[in-house]
Amino acid sequence: MILAIRAAATIGLLLAMAGCATVPQTAPHDPLERFNRGTQRFNDALDRAVLKPVASGYHRYVPRVIRTGVSNLLGHLEYTTTIVNDLLQLKILDAGADIGRFALNSTLGIGGLLDPATRVGIPRHEEDFGQTLGRWGVPAGPYLVLPLLGPSSLRDAPSLAADAQTDLRVQLKLDSGTRVALGVLTVVDRRASLLSADETLDSAFDRYAFIRNAWTQRREYLVRDGDVPEEPPLEPEPDEP
Repeated sequence: MILAIRAAATIGLLLAMAGCATVPQTAPHDPLERFNRGTQRFNDALDRAVLKPVASGYHRYVPRVIRTGVSNLLGHLEYTTTIVNDLLQLKILDAGADIGRFALNSTLGIGGLLDPATRVGIPRHEEDFGQTLGRWGVPAGPYLVLPLLGPSSLRDAPSLAADAQTDLRVQLKLDSGTRVALGVLTVVDRRASLLSADETLDSAFDRYAFIRNAWTQRREYLVRDGDVPEEPPLEPEPDEP
């Protein structure tokens, strides 16, 4: 659950770039739609009853400087997953930059609480095992909504297990109480970061289709590192006689 919540966070990222998306806007093949819609209704009900109220309280009452430090730390703990997948994709230059970013934030950043790497211009990359499989030609397969975890695909869902093994929260062999606390904090932090997207999602004519298309397009964008085909221009309609 700690890592898979990142899948839902990509929806918020896509919402921010929706106006300039270059991914074709065709609807994905969705043979599991009936199951997916039922799962999303369950997830939405849980969100309304628990996650959103807790995240709203966290955002309202916890000072921004503390929330920023928490987000930095949680992102730092999972950044080893990006480094491993840089190497698996043979992105050597990105791997070097990400190792440098991780080292700088581990030291001058006080274990990841601060983010000096961004201030000195070291870019942050986002890689995971699902993207690695996609880079080497494994198709995404049908869209899949996971209970509690949200949007995924038949390729990306099993990849979450591989991502978990490269996360520092697993590698550091933390005790069960600490792992649970970090897991809960991760979910609350990620849900709080998506509060600004709620109004857009709630106003969508078909919430399920909007999330499906947004997530699918964003994943394709990430797998291709932004190198996605542009939609062909619309043919002009012939003038009526």
